[in-house]
Amino acid sequence: MNFLSVRDITKDDLIKIFDLVKEYKNKSVEVLKNKYIGLIFEKPSTRTRISFEIGIQQLRGSVVVLNTNELQISRGELIKDTASVLDRYLDGLVLRVNKHETILEFEKYFKKPIINALSDVEHPCQALSDIYTIIETKKVSLEEINKIKFVFVGDYNNVCASLMNFAQMLGMNAYFIIPKEFQPKKNLFKEITISDDINYIKGADVVYTDVWVSMGQEKETNYRLNIFRKYQLNKELMLRTKEDCSVMHCLPAKRGNEITDEVMDGKNSIVLYQAENRLHVQKGLLGYLFTR
Repeated sequence: MNFLSVRDITKDDLIKIFDLVKEYKNKSVEVLKNKYIGLIFEKPSTRTRISFEIGIQQLRGSVVVLNTNELQISRGELIKDTASVLDRYLDGLVLRVNKHETILEFEKYFKKPIINALSDVEHPCQALSDIYTIIETKKVSLEEINKIKFVFVGDYNNVCASLMNFAQMLGMNAYFIIPKEFQPKKNLFKEITISDDINYIKGADVVYTDVWVSMGQEKETNYRLNIFRKYQLNKELMLRTKEDCSVMHCLPAKRGNEITDEVMDGKNSIVLYQAENRLHVQKGLLGYLFTR
């Protein structure tokens, strides 16, 4: 089983993964003993790389970290050939890539578990951890998650796409506030509310934001900043939410753009707890992929 997209798992899979997260938080396990997991990165990473490295080692697995400029792919070797060889060396792959097509090409020739650690299409590991963080901090079950009003404010990027997939899967009471210029095609997500109306933030239990300019979009910076400015999470906007509304951000943050220091560091922020959960949830995911 691979985890390339949120759509690769079911709600039942999700329940089992989260059960393992709880189990692994409280005891030491060796589910990856004698397993060798390769981490291949085309993009910079802090939380994803470190949480996977530590998580694999805590599960008693071995990690091989590779930057693509250290592989023969950088000199023109076909992914087909690289993946076929790695399939003979490794027990699993974690890929952080520029183009989702790269992961799909690896999938053809690497026959063991592959995890998407970020592509231009989705960031399923981030969203997986985010859903766990919501139910844990709000003290609800997955079955009760629709009691939580979840509001995402910002750009339709890879993180947002994964969150939308979870919102549809779980029947969440979710609203995605995105400027019209950056909204997804309507036929992709038919069961959730997508709007440019900031008033949907009223009464939110959880508010989530992310950077307005993702990696590779630097040339669009000025254009994007002008459009997104009114969607900043600041003190005034947060007054429209519930008093105990949790603030989430997947990091890294551009403080002063999508979120102010006051909100990011405020009493309602669970950003650092959200980041910590990347480690725990990815351990649950790894355990599930290698024990099912």
